Amino acid sequence: MREDYRTVKGTGESEIVIKKSRFIGHAARAETEEEAMAFIAKIKQAHHSATHNCSAYLIGEHDQIQKANDDGEPSGTAGVPMLEVLKKQNLKDTVVVVTRYFGGIKLGGGGLIRAYGSAVSDVLGNTGIVERRLHHLMKMTIDYTWLGKVENELHLSPYPIDRLDYAETVSAFVYVPAAEEDKFREWTANLTNGQADVGLERKEFLEFDA
Repeated sequence: MREDYRTVKGTGESEIVIKKSRFIGHAARAETEEEAMAFIAKIKQAHHSATHNCSAYLIGEHDQIQKANDDGEPSGTAGVPMLEVLKKQNLKDTVVVVTRYFGGIKLGGGGLIRAYGSAVSDVLGNTGIVERRLHHLMKMTIDYTWLGKVENELHLSPYPIDRLDYAETVSAFVYVPAAEEDKFREWTANLTNGQADVGLERKEFLEFDA
């Protein structure tokens, strides 16, 4: 399972105007190439009358899938600079589309590269970036005599509580950074004099603003 990585917070849109041409940036998270292609198709359908709908995406833990499409702009002036912005921001599982409505003034190769790169930077800033950090959801089962102390210490700790389940015993479900599982087990043992039963429930990502 992959470890911490950066991606877009969700779906976003922004617009910049350069020499009367409108550049509308669209960004979304895509964990598969099918999701990326579906997003691109959706934008193309919504802006079917646009001069160009250029796109780029990076997918996979090691960026195994990378695509850039100039959609009729001169080769290398749109899709590739868009992809480079994603790489420079170290993003994963991200797709971007820049819709251009031509304003009548040609920008030249360098101008196009700057325009498409700026449109992507702008929409990423508008959408927001998150860091997804791998956590282990740990289940700590204790006797009720430990509940007050454990709950208080958990609230003071850096470990977020997912929930508390009350039955014959109490089970606290706590998120622990993947690299700190052993540290958490030791912390729990010291807190309860070894009276807690601790196990791994599952692994999942939590999101934090980057």
